[in-house]
Amino acid sequence: MSGHSKWANIKHRKAAQDAKKGVAYQRLTKNIIAAAKSGGGDPNANFQLKVAVDRAREGNVPMDNIERAIKRGSGNLEGVAYEDVTYEGYGPGGVAVMVETMTDNRNRTAPEMRSLFSKIGGAIGELGCVAWNFDRRGVVTVVAKGVDEDALLGVAIEAGADDMSGDDDEFEIICDPSALSSVASSIKDAGYVLNGAEITLEPKTTVAVRTKEEASKLMTMIDRFEEHEDVQNVYSNFEIPDEILASLD
Repeated sequence: MSGHSKWANIKHRKAAQDAKKGVAYQRLTKNIIAAAKSGGGDPNANFQLKVAVDRAREGNVPMDNIERAIKRGSGNLEGVAYEDVTYEGYGPGGVAVMVETMTDNRNRTAPEMRSLFSKIGGAIGELGCVAWNFDRRGVVTVVAKGVDEDALLGVAIEAGADDMSGDDDEFEIICDPSALSSVASSIKDAGYVLNGAEITLEPKTTVAVRTKEEASKLMTMIDRFEEHEDVQNVYSNFEIPDEILASLD
């Protein structure tokens, strides 16, 4: 099993910060729309949707909004039509950047993404320019407290997972995206507490960050993209050592 991903550390840190941002409420709703769009509107049959709904409820999104988002994503509600658009390019130091958006107007979103790339000292690129450096993965995160690692590993492998890593807070279980719902359901049915289940992008190669200043610049890049209301997820291939990451808090 592989070691813990530094990018996972960054991603989890940013997820916690997202709750403090004004765009968090809208993003929770869009997560529901995206999950319903990809896997259907029944949370019992679409585990990714169930997780999105649970997160929205924890974020105090009203049930009326949640139900409307499910209907919109599953095509059962007239109104704004969202589409998924991914933008690729380069950030400071030439790091690869993938920005996943959900927009109701790509003619508005495209120039805004291009501007953000330029403002961070990077450049937007052509489709496929950095996508080759990322693999799509299903990721299930499990609360680590009181968990026997070997027992969890056995359940994960039996459920069809490919990899597992962990720390004192949580375990991260990797699987094929097509197996995400079944793996997550099996682990939850075995009595484990899930922090999340999502499809994410994992870089094949990474760029090491050597200084606090460089790390701060790259984290600012992530902030600026994530603050945009159309952005769902941001991925890059830079890797920040734990000691430098801790100094940014």
